[in-house]
Amino acid sequence: MIDRRMVLAGGMATAVPLPGIAASARMHAPAPDDEAFWAGVAAEYDRPSDGIVQLENGNWGAMAGPVRLAYEQAVARVNRDTSYYARRGMLADLRAAREAVAGELGVPPDEIAFTRNATEALKALILGYNRLSLGDAVLYADLDYDSMQACMESLGPRRGVRVRRIALPEPATRQALIDAYAEAMAAEPRLKLILLTHLSHRTGLVLPVREIAAMARARGIDVIVDAAHSWQQLDFTLPDLDCDFVGLNGHKWLGAPLGMGILHIRGSALARIDRDPAEDVGGPDSILSRVHTGTLDYAAWLTAPAALAYQRRIDRAARAARLRALRNRWVARARQVPGMTVLTPDDPALHGAITSFRIDGVTSAQGNTELARQLLDRHRVFTVHRSGAAKGACIRVTPALFTSMAEVDRLAAVLPDLVTAR
Repeated sequence: MIDRRMVLAGGMATAVPLPGIAASARMHAPAPDDEAFWAGVAAEYDRPSDGIVQLENGNWGAMAGPVRLAYEQAVARVNRDTSYYARRGMLADLRAAREAVAGELGVPPDEIAFTRNATEALKALILGYNRLSLGDAVLYADLDYDSMQACMESLGPRRGVRVRRIALPEPATRQALIDAYAEAMAAEPRLKLILLTHLSHRTGLVLPVREIAAMARARGIDVIVDAAHSWQQLDFTLPDLDCDFVGLNGHKWLGAPLGMGILHIRGSALARIDRDPAEDVGGPDSILSRVHTGTLDYAAWLTAPAALAYQRRIDRAARAARLRALRNRWVARARQVPGMTVLTPDDPALHGAITSFRIDGVTSAQGNTELARQLLDRHRVFTVHRSGAAKGACIRVTPALFTSMAEVDRLAAVLPDLVTAR
């Protein structure tokens, strides 16, 4: 196993740049409706050849061709040179990757550590949080990710705390969301920890994290943020959230290879997270000691600079605007379909690309699974059902940078049939 503390320190070898797109190559900031430009972007992705409209891009993101090439060459090098590379040049390359990611996030490199996914990062934060005492309370919401809900629930028997779950308002407004958390804080005088999901994988709802976290901080409450879906789908950096603890994914909207997650702990908050039990208690006291991954796919991490370079060719705000425009295109028509409810509000501050809908009266997971099957089998449109929201299951629609307006129009055109055929 490579000593991750050596990654921070670097090594004697010079970092070898990965092939792919030059970091300096940048396109202009395109308009959201510049279909010629976005068709050029789409051409850099491999697409299914069977005529399926792929609107389930929330599981993980596809790598663009240049990023995939960089990954394949990184895999080849790791496989060919094994420990000869690992003991000499790879540590410097990993350090360069870490610095590149930290720069994009807007934080110092010593405030992030690579993980295999956001789940691993958030698990380290939730289970490692050490400021809970018997009788304290923790809080999460219905739209939080299932594994993170399970981690929060586990704090009950592990730490002897009360675990409180709230349902977020539906339909939501910015103020209603802030009020929901304010009321929950007021109702629990011993509330110490809140899990906030920046952008929900269930409905696409975006929380006003900065405002909620500020309220919590004023009450002495810590916040852990799940930004697995928001990073690179929305236009922000970590200072915009102003939170001490964040878990993120690189293999979703950044388009890095599977197996790249990120742990962020603000330097002043490091002591509030325990070392991973597998870490040497006498080792350096850094963020790298808060998660222990063991040996993994180093090529995925090494590809991070190429993924960042690719995304930087497109203005970050323009990228977010394109994704919102794709979402708004089908949602505008869906709102006109009787018997159908769009779950995410049209306030641009409260959504990105992901948005879910529900057909009136169809609230079970089974019923929504069947609706997703009909969309695929009858109309060749691929979506996915999501369950867990307090008011019932739904269908999630997730366009990507390679999605065209014509493809979301195809979804919108068949939605009335989906209601009448159920």
